[in-house]
Amino acid sequence: MFLEPDFNLESIYDIDIAELKSVGIKLILFDLDSTLMKSKSGKFSFKTLQFLNDLKANFKLAIVTNNKNEEYIKKALSQVDIPIYSEAKKPDTRILLTACRDFNIEPNKTVMVGDRPLSDILGGKKAGMATILVDSISKDEENFIVRFARYLERLAIKK
Repeated sequence: MFLEPDFNLESIYDIDIAELKSVGIKLILFDLDSTLMKSKSGKFSFKTLQFLNDLKANFKLAIVTNNKNEEYIKKALSQVDIPIYSEAKKPDTRILLTACRDFNIEPNKTVMVGDRPLSDILGGKKAGMATILVDSISKDEENFIVRFARYLERLAIKK
């Protein structure tokens, strides 16, 4: 199924560096809100910052977000040394492919990591990338309506 991610993990911290390297991944594109940081928080956890630094030893990294709030993006940028592509309009592929061109890495050597099947996974698939679906980084703090919406969205990827 087109919406089925290549990897379906509980968390970004479950990403297997060795496995990605073995399949030739060179660039990892991350969604921002609910993937790398609690939604609307504008703050990376220490654990996430450490994780990103560890990944930098093996891959090129970028963040691709639909968020268009300039102040929010500036706040996120002040915490990481990773380019952020905002206003991506995922599942549109334009910004995803721009990131690949900027790094001079083919889409088939790229993985898109995100928490939303209908934007992150669909966009990555349409761009010819591998995909990793993760649960929200703050799933234990989300209210029932948000969790239920996530459940419904994930029904689209069930076999």
